[in-house]
Amino acid sequence: MHHFDIPGQHGQLVIVAESLVEMQPAAPVPAFLAPDAWAELDSMIEQGDYWEMLLPSEFTAPTPVLDALAELLDMRRRDDPLMLLHQLNEQLYNHFEYVPRSTKVDSPIDLALLTHAGVCQDFAHIMTTLVRSKLRIPCRYVSGYLFHGQSDHDRSATSATHAWVEALIPQLGWIGFDPTNHLVAGDRHIRTAIGRDYADVPPTHGIFRGRANSELAVAVRVTPSEGTPALDQELPVPEDWSMLVEKATAVPEPPPVPTRQQQMAQQQ
Repeated sequence: MHHFDIPGQHGQLVIVAESLVEMQPAAPVPAFLAPDAWAELDSMIEQGDYWEMLLPSEFTAPTPVLDALAELLDMRRRDDPLMLLHQLNEQLYNHFEYVPRSTKVDSPIDLALLTHAGVCQDFAHIMTTLVRSKLRIPCRYVSGYLFHGQSDHDRSATSATHAWVEALIPQLGWIGFDPTNHLVAGDRHIRTAIGRDYADVPPTHGIFRGRANSELAVAVRVTPSEGTPALDQELPVPEDWSMLVEKATAVPEPPPVPTRQQQMAQQQ
């Protein structure tokens, strides 16, 4: 985490961040657990401090529309926790269409629920809300990145940050589920932060003073490396980046020169 201040007036701020992440092979996740897994989970919850990951938060509060989806998907304690989460991960993948820019970072879950479309953030919020409120399983929101290989068929965009969830599973601990791509989080998922929802872990967070409106553009690149790479200056550029640069560097037009008649009118 880095902090900085810019005390002077400015019209544009560009933040370039680069990290080298060492990933370990992910341990295999089984398809199901023993029949007594629910009792074991309840015992873990009683003995541990997981309340923040069980209660509603800003973007994970149940709504009537979510309740209708829960009934449609038969969201109740059955089978075992892990088997049920595998099933929910697949159900959400099939139920929603991935449509970039169909929602915003502050969109409520009802927007994606009503349109059956959204992005990874929406699907993570919906799954988190269902798991907490209907199954009473501690669940947390994960913000990070996903490496897209040539043989991978992911729905999520290659040039954006990614989001998924982690649920507490007996004997296994926190296990990640990616409903956007119907994946169990593995060595392609680069976790950068965890929280109750997106409001806890945005990529950048800050305060600016002034009357101007702000626009945000993000470009992401994740590539494999055998060693420490050189600083990459050729970062991917968003489609609308040139428009933002033009707005930031545009010279304001001078006010029109008044005509003689206007000058006389002003003097009167």
